[in-house]
Amino acid sequence: MTTQKSYETAKEIYASLGVDTDKAIEAMKKFTLSIHCWQGDDVGGFENSGASLDGGLAATGNYPGKARNANELRGDMTKAFEFIPGLKKANIHAMYLEADKKVDRDEIEPKHFDGWVNWAKEQKIGIDFNPTYFSHPKAADGFTLSSADEGIRQFWVEHTKRCRKISEYIGIQTGVRSINNIWIPDGFKDITIDKTAPRERLMRSLDESIAEMLNPIATVDAVESKLFGIGSESYVVGSHEFYMGYVMKNKQLLLTLDAGHYHPMEMISSKISTLMLFIVQMLLHVSRPVRWDSDHVVIMDDELLAICQEIVRGNYDYRMNVALDYFDASINRIAAWVIGSRNTMKTMLRAYLEPYELLKKAEADGDLTTRLAITEELKSYPFQAVWDYYCEINNVPVRDKWLAEVKDYEKNVLSKRN
Repeated sequence: MTTQKSYETAKEIYASLGVDTDKAIEAMKKFTLSIHCWQGDDVGGFENSGASLDGGLAATGNYPGKARNANELRGDMTKAFEFIPGLKKANIHAMYLEADKKVDRDEIEPKHFDGWVNWAKEQKIGIDFNPTYFSHPKAADGFTLSSADEGIRQFWVEHTKRCRKISEYIGIQTGVRSINNIWIPDGFKDITIDKTAPRERLMRSLDESIAEMLNPIATVDAVESKLFGIGSESYVVGSHEFYMGYVMKNKQLLLTLDAGHYHPMEMISSKISTLMLFIVQMLLHVSRPVRWDSDHVVIMDDELLAICQEIVRGNYDYRMNVALDYFDASINRIAAWVIGSRNTMKTMLRAYLEPYELLKKAEADGDLTTRLAITEELKSYPFQAVWDYYCEINNVPVRDKWLAEVKDYEKNVLSKRN
């Protein structure tokens, strides 16, 4: 049976529940996924600072073919994008700058990212941005924006200010709004006595950093919390409660929820509907934590489906920004991009194929039997046929046909890198 015929059959089956598959596909055409560059080089960057990866981060594995420079990384992302349908953005960190000589992080300028901007224009995509507060000598004691050392604190404030301007520049140049996401690794490894002073310093640093009003069409700032990290197991300055309060105070900011930044049994899907009552927009970092913030490649599991369902059920499509955040060096890095991206998009489509009005009415009527029966039956509905059709109309390989092309790229390109 052809992809078209399978789709027509699935369309008829979903119509029996009042679901319009064509409408679901149209909704997917407006969904943008921000794809992280750091999967391609194990969060290395191109500063050549000599600093080792730190700040609670750990890339595991040594699969051959890691990108060694910006051109290789962009080439690898371009190849991955060939297998990912729909609208995409690239997500980069400040440490992925390009310069002829060493440029410290309080000296970075928009021109250091022109390579990325020009590539994005070629790809007809936007770029999201992130200041980099880890893997640097002035983050060696585990503190950046909340540092008690005024010189170090000001260094990172200046870095944040410059990153905001770079994000604005990117947004203007590409014509697509760039989200500047602020995450710091600050915290203590062991029992902490004074939990207040570091947070007061962080708040002061953020106030200083975001004081300048930038073009809201070109850029917007987001702040991201974390429960713990390697070296900050006992206390993290930028906690969920801190940033939640800070965004309530500064309504122009986005609140970032990372799927791996909470207790193992604490899911971000359960937070979305509550927080969206109080904030304007949200940024989600979709990851797969295994027992901790391990950033495994995203699979189509129950939590990913719950996240996507919350976006669709709450009608948050135009207030939600979705990005990927994982890095696995144990498998082919391009395949890791493709698997995680396609799973996220596939699951969003699956959420659009839910008969929400029918289920909502059953719940309101107290017919919980119907609610459970339909949600369970939906698990075996032919959403794969709709996804295959979506891939086909976007001119990307259907099902696992992309894998052979990735293997060829590994043989002809990646295997030649030392």
